[in-house]
Amino acid sequence: MRILLLGSGGREHALAWKLSQSNRCKHLFIAPGNAGTSQCGSNAALALNDFDGIADFCTKEMIDMVIVGPEEPLVNGIVDFLRSNMNLSGLMIIGPSREGAQLEGSKAYAKAFMHRNGIPTAEYREFDEAHYEQGLEYLRQHPLPVVLKADGLAAGKGVLICQSTDDAVSEFEQMLTKSKFGKAGNKVVVEAFLSGIELSVFVLTDGKNYVVFPEAKDYKRIGEGDTGLNTGGMGAVSPVPFADDSFMQKVTERIIKPTVNGLIREKIDYVGFLFIGLIKVDDEPFVIEYNCRLGDPETEVIIPRLKNDLVDVFVAAAGQHLDGIYVETDERVVSTIVAVSGGYPETFLKGYPISGLDTKQSADSIVFQAATLQHDGSVITNGGRVLCVSSFGYTIPEAVSRSNKVLETIYFQDIFYRKDIGYEFQ
Repeated sequence: MRILLLGSGGREHALAWKLSQSNRCKHLFIAPGNAGTSQCGSNAALALNDFDGIADFCTKEMIDMVIVGPEEPLVNGIVDFLRSNMNLSGLMIIGPSREGAQLEGSKAYAKAFMHRNGIPTAEYREFDEAHYEQGLEYLRQHPLPVVLKADGLAAGKGVLICQSTDDAVSEFEQMLTKSKFGKAGNKVVVEAFLSGIELSVFVLTDGKNYVVFPEAKDYKRIGEGDTGLNTGGMGAVSPVPFADDSFMQKVTERIIKPTVNGLIREKIDYVGFLFIGLIKVDDEPFVIEYNCRLGDPETEVIIPRLKNDLVDVFVAAAGQHLDGIYVETDERVVSTIVAVSGGYPETFLKGYPISGLDTKQSADSIVFQAATLQHDGSVITNGGRVLCVSSFGYTIPEAVSRSNKVLETIYFQDIFYRKDIGYEFQ
């Protein structure tokens, strides 16, 4: 098969690494890819929102399957666009329709979906600028802390936890009247704060059946001990120790099944991943958010644990045959630690050479590149989250220790990473 994988991050490098191991994968293209993905296939200089260019590439290269990694092209309707192209009638696509992607593209849409389908989540109200005054009054009476969410895509930065009413009112004003998050904040979801511990569950559905991939826990804060600013993710572990069989049975019955059944009942075209962000409150699961694709850096811990041929799984999903797939999972732990540019998630520089990449692949540790670029024979930094190291172990401390040891031998100017990933399980 000739496969096109869309995206350029660590998630895509992990997927490319796994896809390239399949005997069914004759040629893998990654668009636009990064310096690491070029080791797994051929990078293609395609912009993620150039739908015409992507369709033309699929025709020219006789692509059999397209896998969409990031959320933006999904929310913008790339799956609908490709399916409407008469020249691509036999193309297999892993990714939901534009409407399905609204589960991530609009938090208000997702909350209404959960409400309709009886899926446990925090209480909420939504407000736009026309209802600004009502929103202010609601906030002034709301218990603290209170959560404010920009309705649309805001690059992982559109969720604020406010500890005081004054802060909540100020942020609400910034979002609705001063475009703090641009168009993403044209509508604001105000949500009750849930206290508990978070995890991520990953479901692949073919629109009728589903399979569950390994779960993971990621770490968003820049500083050790979960302090400082939120980021796109500084590391992750899988499996999650507190997600035992009893808890996961609750997740299946109360969240996964009602979600998939809701998609079917509402005739929402969905073939692809459902990333369910959960919080465990007093041993009960609640949905924080949906995403319409795999997470990053969670992909870098769940994909190494997957024993199945990933192409086989995707072919089954595209043909609505996931009922014939049994997910086989490595019993070992995987941890990943993300190395970022100094100053991230705020101002940082890029273009620095990276050393130590050439000898770091082993049976126990894998380097997945993200914001990297080939330049004059070297690999250089090209963004905030530069790369990550995923390592196997029989315990979380063992896996984390291995990733830390590899990172000690990798260098670029102002490199920074957390050494305490999985700290609460040490």
